[in-house]
Amino acid sequence: MLEPSIDALQKRIKSKYSLVTLSARRARQLSESKQPLVEKSKSHKFVGMALEEIEAGKLYIEN
Repeated sequence: MLEPSIDALQKRIKSKYSLVTLSARRARQLSESKQPLVEKSKSHKFVGMALEEIEAGKLYIEN
């Protein structure tokens, strides 16, 4: 099972498309040596780290 789950992520960001866009942009930033916003990430991949940051409420989309 994937962590964080899509259901948990959609409680933070309603649109699947916005969720994908935000996580992809953040993963690119992480790959360019930006510091992670979550201290102990379960994932070692950039997209996984970005999704964990979204679940933790560290990343969001302003309306």
